[in-house]
Amino acid sequence: MGKEGTMKTLCRVLLIMLLVAVIASFAALPALAAEEDEVAPEQASSTMDVKTAKAFSAGGLIAIAAGAGAVSMAIAIAKSAESTARQPEASGSIRSNLLLGLVVLETAIIYALIVAILIIFVL
Repeated sequence: MGKEGTMKTLCRVLLIMLLVAVIASFAALPALAAEEDEVAPEQASSTMDVKTAKAFSAGGLIAIAAGAGAVSMAIAIAKSAESTARQPEASGSIRSNLLLGLVVLETAIIYALIVAILIIFVL
């Protein structure tokens, strides 16, 4: 697989990660339906349901993003090792491209962490 194939694979993985993050963030929508300020004692279980929904959506978002990121990083590292084995003279260029790709993947995971924190504390 050439450089174009690797870039297509990386783009597909990033697109899937973005799609999963958006779907997981929709799991927090029930938390938006109830306001915690106007809770009567008989609605206390409803408030706990909202908190539970927040916890599950935040945990699911982080789990999916971290798992997809780990798989993506493993694929990128494996491909760079194969490329270095085939062309040792291009190892510097391969390494710099690998590190740039890993930084982008890690940034996507950190964004998912920020969204999860916002789900828990802001919504």
